[in-house]
Amino acid sequence: MKINIQSVNFNIDKKLENFIHAKIDNLEKYYDRIIGAEVYLKVQNTSEKENKIAETKMLIPGDELVVKKQCKTFEEAIDLIAEALRRQLRKKKEKQRSHQV
Repeated sequence: MKINIQSVNFNIDKKLENFIHAKIDNLEKYYDRIIGAEVYLKVQNTSEKENKIAETKMLIPGDELVVKKQCKTFEEAIDLIAEALRRQLRKKKEKQRSHQV
């Protein structure tokens, strides 16, 4: 699977990039026809602590799953995104199974 990571107004460090790749690659366990994913990271200039925005667009045949989270850290946001995508992919797989029967 091809994972494209874009960071807006800052440079992403290797540790965060590896973390994102590990989390997104792990989703292939739940749905094996994932084409790719696009991850956008942005720091919002506010006085709030939760100013890190992560958005992931996952491309699968015939559809695209989009999840956006805002948290204190990018790692926390990616964790929540991976969990939400996992649920969506499972649901999609269950739907396909019920159509095949």
